[in-house]
Amino acid sequence: MSKTVEEKKEVTIVFAGDSGDGIQLTGTQFTNTNALFGNDVSTFPNYPAEIRAPQGTLAGVSGFQLQFGSVEVSTPGDVCDVLVAMNAAAFKVNLPRLKKSGTVIVNTDGFNARNLKLAEYDTNPLEDGTLNDFRTIPIDVSKMTRMALVDSGLGKKEVDRSRNMFVLGFLYYMYNRDMKATENFIREKFKKSPELVDANLKVLKAGYNFADTSETFTSRYNVKAAQLKSGEYRNIMGNQATALGLIAASKKASRDLFYGSYPITPASDILHELAKHKNFGVKTFQAEDEIAAICTVIGASFGGQLGVTASSGPGIALKGEAIGLGVMLELPMVVINVQRGGPSTGLPTKTEQSDLLQAFYGRNGEAPMPILAASSPSDCFATIFEACRIAIEHMTPVFFLSDGYIANGSEPWKFPKSADLRAIQSRDWNPDENAEYQPYLRNLDLVRSWVTPGTPGGEHRIGGLEKEDVSGDVSYDPDNHEKMVNIRREKVEKIANTIPLQEVNHGAESGDVLMLSWGSTYGVVKTAVKEAYDKGIQVGHVHLRHLSPFPKNLADLISKFKKVIIPEMNQGQLLKIIRAEFLIDAQGLNKVKGIPFTAEEILNRIEKEVG
Repeated sequence: MSKTVEEKKEVTIVFAGDSGDGIQLTGTQFTNTNALFGNDVSTFPNYPAEIRAPQGTLAGVSGFQLQFGSVEVSTPGDVCDVLVAMNAAAFKVNLPRLKKSGTVIVNTDGFNARNLKLAEYDTNPLEDGTLNDFRTIPIDVSKMTRMALVDSGLGKKEVDRSRNMFVLGFLYYMYNRDMKATENFIREKFKKSPELVDANLKVLKAGYNFADTSETFTSRYNVKAAQLKSGEYRNIMGNQATALGLIAASKKASRDLFYGSYPITPASDILHELAKHKNFGVKTFQAEDEIAAICTVIGASFGGQLGVTASSGPGIALKGEAIGLGVMLELPMVVINVQRGGPSTGLPTKTEQSDLLQAFYGRNGEAPMPILAASSPSDCFATIFEACRIAIEHMTPVFFLSDGYIANGSEPWKFPKSADLRAIQSRDWNPDENAEYQPYLRNLDLVRSWVTPGTPGGEHRIGGLEKEDVSGDVSYDPDNHEKMVNIRREKVEKIANTIPLQEVNHGAESGDVLMLSWGSTYGVVKTAVKEAYDKGIQVGHVHLRHLSPFPKNLADLISKFKKVIIPEMNQGQLLKIIRAEFLIDAQGLNKVKGIPFTAEEILNRIEKEVG
């Protein structure tokens, strides 16, 4: 049957099923294929915290949302055009996100009596009129997969694990995409098990051929390549970009990278990625706990290496005292917090921005630190590079904030050439300039020098007791303590002289409403502000990378707008800081649900503010 081809500018798809259905792998493969084709993409993986969540239950649903397009894509999409549901629970959880007249592809085998009961359905939604407003493509994916592998010699359990490949092949045909990248992935992933390579390739092609030969739908869809800026691109996830940014910074600083951490969701992938790059002089260490991890980093930084650790909120809490020690010793360290839902263990696989105040104040005593936050998966590279620069050039621990949405999301990244990255200059002690090393002798930016142990003449004391100015000897003198506290604060404040002035990122330079954002709210705020501005609303968007210290001109930018709205996935943490710092009546837009804002939520607030 011949099929017409419809052009689409952008498409949003949600893949959903049990955590054992390979949903994340399916979504990732479909994303990578579209990225290789040249589409702009943005993704949002959303999965349960349990390694093997209860099958068929609402709590056990794993989802992967992707928006790809021939136009600029800044978010994974507010609502989806296509929902792929492998069972009744996945269908029920995600149907509210499907736009009216959207397409739902369902695995009918996942709607048997047992699955309907687990999903808390009294009737079968495929038969009771629930789908009257949607276009439905029912496929017995399980049956089709088993038929394709009837002679494979694999057991039923192994056969059913290939179902995701049938769906993937079906969508490749539906959206006119080449399967070669996924075929190569399968060969590499299962290279030690030829029978699994054959099985997955066979099911992938079966899904593609079924879509081609059946009369399931009359139209295929085409999404042209996006007009991205010229350059070399790769699809990258936030944690990957963070790891590569750390490596780039270590090379540009001519310092080996030491990464000490303890596994925690959603930060663990940084360790996994860095462990692959020992050829760049990277040392990775998985410690027995969070405290040991940060202490090894202190030792590495004292020893002349770029010391880095990463965790999420609970682990950062455990590292607090040792981070304070790094502040007192004024060592170049980077502390990464990939934020997740809290408090305590909270929502390990869900996203939140609730650790900003922890980064500002989560240490005993007066222990100020520079704080930077990435805005997107690809921005993790540039932001962590900048965090390393500040740490080394200003001899201070630095906080780098990401979150689960950024860490696990992906987008195209135009990666820079090494020659385009600035050099990072450490202030090394020169024994020719000073007859005796003074650990707290400073330059005009209040930065002390860095000396590697074993350097002749560079012996000095370290420890957690207050230091005497210049000499570094232990001091209990009250005037000296206050002086050292002020010096450490002033040193951080002086960093503002070395960071770029803040710009209005989108929309009006002055007017009625300023949307002031940070972290992963960037994409949705950008989308909403552009739409509001196109409607004639005088709204601007300022997105902060540098949170401590703020850019020097931020107060001036804020003063040009009548109202300031701060959207955050917390109960108003940046809001408190902005109100205290600039004495303005900023207002919050807050969401603490473990899921990101939608652009519609931001747009509604903008329109409400202007009546």
